[in-house]
Amino acid sequence: MKNLDLNLLPQLQVLLELRNVSRAAERLQLSQPATSAAMARLRRHFDDELLVRNGRTYELTPFAQALVPLVDEAMLHIQRATRVRSGFDPASSEREFVIAASDYAAALIVGPLRGILGKEAPNVSVDFIPTAGSGIQGQMGDYTKIDLLVGPTGYHMQGSTKQLFRDSFVAVADSGNPLLQQPRLTLADLATVPHAVGYFGEGISTPADKVFESAGIQRRVAAVVAGFLSLPLLVEGTDLVALVPRMLAGRAQRGADIVVLEFSEGAEASLVEAMYWHPSQMEDPASIWLRSVVQRSSARLHELFPVTAHPVAISAGDAAEGGARSVSKPSGLHPP
Repeated sequence: MKNLDLNLLPQLQVLLELRNVSRAAERLQLSQPATSAAMARLRRHFDDELLVRNGRTYELTPFAQALVPLVDEAMLHIQRATRVRSGFDPASSEREFVIAASDYAAALIVGPLRGILGKEAPNVSVDFIPTAGSGIQGQMGDYTKIDLLVGPTGYHMQGSTKQLFRDSFVAVADSGNPLLQQPRLTLADLATVPHAVGYFGEGISTPADKVFESAGIQRRVAAVVAGFLSLPLLVEGTDLVALVPRMLAGRAQRGADIVVLEFSEGAEASLVEAMYWHPSQMEDPASIWLRSVVQRSSARLHELFPVTAHPVAISAGDAAEGGARSVSKPSGLHPP
């Protein structure tokens, strides 16, 4: 077998990931005939079909399935080899880094991160791409596309990891919401009003969801949007309430006419954000510096995004009281 033309490796990786020649051509910014020709060369080289039709879709052959981690690893090493430096000097570097993060994490970190870059690395750029809708799920193959992932713990993300910060959930509502007039609030009371919720993928429950699930209480879901970021603005001027991370609520309070309701002890839910990276980058000077920047950007977030809370906190109350509540079918906004 002749040696594989290394120029075909990017095409092979994308074809194995997308399992579709047309979509691979779009991703690679190549014509479909050129991508089809690359596919034919790869099939001849490996003496394997790689992709086989199954109804209206294509599936990987067993041989192609075995190739996936090998190709991902090879591409990672090639990318690292093209970035080899005798050292990494952020002050003179023009390196472009890519961080995958949720809209919530990016909204908090970008400001302080840009401040550090301005002082230490004026020519370095850090691009944030969303985890939602990008196919980035914290698997080893994802690190061929990104330098770092910022995401919540507890969702089986792979790679080396280090905790960044902890947040807790609060409820947000328009300042004119009648719910705020009640002298006492419980989870069951909160379940009687329509909710806006964030969607993160099929079957994914957030700590906010689990607050009600663990109490056996069902919410009236009236609006569903992607992520947490838009929820504080969505409830403004409406009868909706939403559960969002506390620091995101503090950020939104700067410009939105909303009220923040905290949860009392026993009813609260927390969220821990961490950074993840490929183990092979553990000793890479550029990666070490990038992780340091993200760590430092996260160190003072609680100071940067303080919250002014409503005097009445939400208590767990009697969970049985809310257990019989029914859920209305989502209406209005839906996940993209």
